[in-house]
Amino acid sequence: MAGVSLKCGDCGALLRSVEEAQQHAELTSHSNFSESTEAVLNLVCSSCGKPCRSKTLVFDDFEISFRCLSIQESDLHTKRTGHPEFVDKTSEAAKPINLESPNPTNAADGAPMDVDASGSGQSEEMVVPEVDKKLLEELEGMEFSTARATRALHCSGNTSLEAAVNWIVEHENDPDIDEMPMVPANSKNEPPKPSLTEEEKKMKLQELRERARKKKEEEERRMEREKEKERIRIGKELLEAKRIEEENERKRLIALRKAEKEEERRALEKVRKKLEEDKSTLPVKPVTKAEQMRECLRSLKKTHMNEDARVKKAFQTLFTYAGNVVKNPDEEKYRKIRLSNQAFQERVGGLKGGIEFLELCGFEKSADGEFLFMPRDKVDIVVLNTAGKELQSAIENPHFGVL
Repeated sequence: MAGVSLKCGDCGALLRSVEEAQQHAELTSHSNFSESTEAVLNLVCSSCGKPCRSKTLVFDDFEISFRCLSIQESDLHTKRTGHPEFVDKTSEAAKPINLESPNPTNAADGAPMDVDASGSGQSEEMVVPEVDKKLLEELEGMEFSTARATRALHCSGNTSLEAAVNWIVEHENDPDIDEMPMVPANSKNEPPKPSLTEEEKKMKLQELRERARKKKEEEERRMEREKEKERIRIGKELLEAKRIEEENERKRLIALRKAEKEEERRALEKVRKKLEEDKSTLPVKPVTKAEQMRECLRSLKKTHMNEDARVKKAFQTLFTYAGNVVKNPDEEKYRKIRLSNQAFQERVGGLKGGIEFLELCGFEKSADGEFLFMPRDKVDIVVLNTAGKELQSAIENPHFGVL
């Protein structure tokens, strides 16, 4: 099969003619070219008919030189226009490549010269294509440059203002859009079409601007929706992360409190066992008068633990009995208590331990059992003072008898 393209052995670019190969070599300094049976891709947009190639030479707007860039023109076209459908006409457009140089050297001065379509070796004059002057003026009136307006009219078939403006909107990012187009001098131009009226021109321009505005607003709304979705997604992720963190902290605190309670329970159990061991090995046996009095008062309070007011009154009454004897040791009336006295029974005699405490202070029951009496010779001020201290401690200490 005859070659239908030239392939660069250095970068793999497919080129449709010797002229393109020369331009490629000038731009890249590549020199290894060979015939290839692989045709240059020719995709045609189903919506607007624009041809697209897989690889092409483009201008670099930001540098003064050219660069050979591998660009998917179909993807770029879809991005600019939103046209996704293309028809593959590669096989229809493929033609055997002409390997003759398009720029033969002039024998006289060694300079290259152009050849015409017939291959006669004579240079072909290139001129600006003829376009509808009125349409050109109308486009210039819309503040388009002369080169851009001329190229738009020529490429859109020189048919109408709307077609030219549509072409400009679609190709506004083309690198050569503001370069004046050139065509062979002997090429034929289509006859100019009648131009629109001034009113029609304004309406068409307004329509195109409105269409572009709506398209831009729709794109902005779409982007805003995407941003909002992303914001909601991130917000949900943050809330879920916070919830998990709080749940883990709650579980940690519960486990910590549980461990503390368990430790406290073990400590109390240890103390309780220790106390029980002490009780079993060291029985409580008061050895002094003060200890006996203190134990008697504890027993009284524990026995009547639900009668705090009555117990407190009993302690105060006992304190009064002991104090009267200390102050008046010679007076018998302070050393003698009738057991059947109703006030005595209500305050001291009716409580278990009350009479026992008086006996520890030195009181004795009479032979007939009617009185508690302390003989004068048995009045012990030290014992009575000790009783007063123990009673005062029992009265003032709210935890007396509890521990």
